[in-house]
Amino acid sequence: MFEKVLIANRGEIALRVARAARELGVRTVAVYSTVDEDSAVVRYADEAVRIGPGPAKRSYLSMPAVLEAALRTGADAIHPGYGFLSEDAYFAEAVAAEGITFIGPPPEVIAMLGDKVAARAAMAGAGVPMLPGSLRPLRTADEAKAVVDEIGLPVIIKAAAGGGGRGMTVVRDEADFVRAYRETVATAQQLFGDGRVYVERYLEKARHVEVQVLADSYGGVIHLGERDCSAQRRHQKLVEETPAPGLPEAVREAMGQAAVRGARSAGYVGAGTFEFLYDPRTGDFHFMEVNCRIQVEHPVTEMVTGVDLVQEQIRIAAGEPLSLLQSDVRLDGASVEARINVEDPDRNFVPAPGLLTEFVPPGGPFVRVDTHGYAGYKVPADYDSLLAKLVVWAPDRRQALARLRRALEEFRISGPGVRTTAGFLAELVADPVFAAGEHSTSIVEDVLAGRVEEPVRLDRRRRPAPPPTTALPEAA
Repeated sequence: MFEKVLIANRGEIALRVARAARELGVRTVAVYSTVDEDSAVVRYADEAVRIGPGPAKRSYLSMPAVLEAALRTGADAIHPGYGFLSEDAYFAEAVAAEGITFIGPPPEVIAMLGDKVAARAAMAGAGVPMLPGSLRPLRTADEAKAVVDEIGLPVIIKAAAGGGGRGMTVVRDEADFVRAYRETVATAQQLFGDGRVYVERYLEKARHVEVQVLADSYGGVIHLGERDCSAQRRHQKLVEETPAPGLPEAVREAMGQAAVRGARSAGYVGAGTFEFLYDPRTGDFHFMEVNCRIQVEHPVTEMVTGVDLVQEQIRIAAGEPLSLLQSDVRLDGASVEARINVEDPDRNFVPAPGLLTEFVPPGGPFVRVDTHGYAGYKVPADYDSLLAKLVVWAPDRRQALARLRRALEEFRISGPGVRTTAGFLAELVADPVFAAGEHSTSIVEDVLAGRVEEPVRLDRRRRPAPPPTTALPEAA
């Protein structure tokens, strides 16, 4: 086991990793920018190193700064969390070159699966179901149009190097295709420095379902069930749950086997997620992409399996075999996660950070809050808007949703100019279509636009009074 792990991240995931490491008896090093000096993980970790100013490019995305911090503190491993450098093959390679262990897949696997076109080709070769589309980058609009003529509209144009819901354009009208192709190429070049794109069939009312896998260095690969992540805004997730509601058992099993098959074929090591689109009309599922890291929504899988995924990541990176076999995996009950972002839903989810004058998380049985927030913390405007993850467990989905809505109503977050998604999420999970498990990736837009028949509105005047307690950073 490692002696010291540097956490190359910030926010709630940095604190989550630090806690997992402490339980394993591993010392931790936090890194922070100048605007994150009062971050909860800086107080919690055994050591903390300032690595640069607020802008991520000069701090959390600066490979030299992160590596220097690891070498200076004698860290023998680096956990990248999610986002930032977590899926950067060059960073993983640079870490290994310094004699430090990267807690994640091998660099060559990250490089292959991080390229959406290469990943599609690799998974097609492994027999994983694919959406109709191109298996190589498209060099011209005419070449892309030939694919559209073959597979039909609607289609989605995607950046080969894309991620985080960026670099994608849906085309429903043939007259719009050439313009959309050129705009997507330009956007991909601007965002990722890589203008390569591909085209695949677009499913209008699809469900976004992903499978959690764990793989060790000895050929052991298992899956730990699926998560439904269909409630999204701008292709970014807001609510995640397991098991996926209404997913036929045969599809669930086939999806898990496809993920294991794909991971084994790619030589995957560590924790990863295979993402699929599921079409309820046909019962078919199709490969979308692989995330070579821990996911934001990993807690729901932990809640129904009892497996600490972050500790498994650390153990696997330390050279240990998987601690369980596929036959050992047991899925118990239902779990739902709601992402509490500092955003204003009434203004198209524009970020609304600021000083938290009040931060009181909910409590009660089977309620988990992963957060770096606390009263007195100033949420910086420099980074992603995720402030907290509210996760609940119950014996079934109906009870889990009731518990989640109650917990959302209890959450107290306020401050000058601060807005969060908590109230909107309470409305969303109470919506009849979502509650029935019949929603698709358009559910957020449907609720916002009032297109869902008789949506249930949260009566904020009836919220219960908060309990008389103060949340400390290390206990948040």
